[in-house]
Amino acid sequence: MTTTVRYLQEGPIGLIQLERPPVNALDFATIEALIAAINRAGADDSVRAVVISSATPGRFCAGLDLSLLQDRTTEQVHELLTRLYLDLHDAQRAIGKPTVAAVSGAARGAGMTLAISCDVIICDENATFGYPEIDIGLIPGIHFVHLPRIVGQHRAFELLFGGQPFDAQQALQLGLVSRIAPAGLALERAKELARLFASKSPQVLKLARAAFTRSHEQDYRQRVADVVDTFCLIAGTTDAQEGLRAFSEKRPPDWQCD
Repeated sequence: MTTTVRYLQEGPIGLIQLERPPVNALDFATIEALIAAINRAGADDSVRAVVISSATPGRFCAGLDLSLLQDRTTEQVHELLTRLYLDLHDAQRAIGKPTVAAVSGAARGAGMTLAISCDVIICDENATFGYPEIDIGLIPGIHFVHLPRIVGQHRAFELLFGGQPFDAQQALQLGLVSRIAPAGLALERAKELARLFASKSPQVLKLARAAFTRSHEQDYRQRVADVVDTFCLIAGTTDAQEGLRAFSEKRPPDWQCD
């Protein structure tokens, strides 16, 4: 099986890198490999902080491999979203160590999910972000839960339902990223921050991070379960399937008018 996720260690830092060219689209195997790498870092006492990045030049992650959603049953889509939304989140929550996303190039859709699952996001000045799901008749479901809390209800609605990409400066102004690095240096800046975290007491960090996470997670699972159900309902509609076909055929979708 082709390896789609690299796991490396530099001193106290665990490095998890996506490597599924050309755009690091997430399939089942890559999601499983990500969860396994996070669990591996969590179980290794010599790892004190983790950095998640991309080994594919110019791309952090373009989102889900959309072929996973074409002509699939509701149960199959639900299983995929459970792994992406809940199991990946649970792995991040249980790791007990700070995680930093280093975003270089484009982050879209599920790539945004992966980045936001980390404790901190650092990006290159040339990074771009976006939630394009609406343009193919889908929704960025989990971000209905995350994004309003981070950027406010009205700005979140525009980003999620407009589908337009935005740049690093806009992401910083919105509070989605904490720092912007010069082009090509997001990974190095993320490692520097990870080393800073790694210098703290691991016992204190584990307990404090758990408390910090709990304070922002009220009813998280119920709210995510609601949007998963809605995503599955939408994914089975004729418009969603038309949007997916249009995307793969590189043409505008022909929406139904009910």
